[in-house]
Amino acid sequence: MTRYDAVEAASYRVAREISPVGLSSWRDAVAPYFRPGATVLDLGAGTGLFVRAFAEWFPDVAVVAVEPSQDMRSASGLPMLAGHAAAIPLPDASVDVVWMSTVVHHVPDLAAAGEELRRVLRPGGVVVLRSLFRERHSGIGLFRFFPEATRALSSFPTVAEVAAGLGFAVDRLEAIPQVTASSLAEKASSVRWEADTLLRSLSAAEFEAGRSRLLEAAAVESGPVVDHLDLLVLKTVGGV
Repeated sequence: MTRYDAVEAASYRVAREISPVGLSSWRDAVAPYFRPGATVLDLGAGTGLFVRAFAEWFPDVAVVAVEPSQDMRSASGLPMLAGHAAAIPLPDASVDVVWMSTVVHHVPDLAAAGEELRRVLRPGGVVVLRSLFRERHSGIGLFRFFPEATRALSSFPTVAEVAAGLGFAVDRLEAIPQVTASSLAEKASSVRWEADTLLRSLSAAEFEAGRSRLLEAAAVESGPVVDHLDLLVLKTVGGV
């Protein structure tokens, strides 16, 4: 899994974190899996965006956060365990839900990760992903201003590749809207090259050209920025 240094972790909080209000559609989308008394593993928890959101949305759910980057863990200010998808520091059959938000494209060995996910999941447990997949990117407004960033999609897996690679079956696939920013002006003020896998594929000139397009649009357009990421729910093969 990709690891971020201190500068990148700080930029990540500025550029990638969204308010719980903007993410409220995700609360509704995952509510069927976050039942009272459940234990949820936030795998690749980053700076703790969803750890904090889940605490607010689901106070009767226990959330355990695992993150490989020491700098991300420090930037979060939250209790987090060091670990990654192929080495999860939890006992067997200890969680009901594994949550992975914009993480799976960083996982180098899906098969090894799948073995670990099955090990830590209780019977009937599910893996819930919030992600961008290679073949499903039309809901991402960033490409309007940074069209060259579509090159980075070649490193993103498809839904089928994720399910087969991890060794799970697809139970649900749905595009979920989220308010990424209150306006294009806010989006322009927070965009950071180093904090986004898509933008990091750009040259300095491409990034600056895209940022200029974004600023030009922000000067004349109003209203919230709404993007769509996919909710993918995976269950063990056979539903066991």
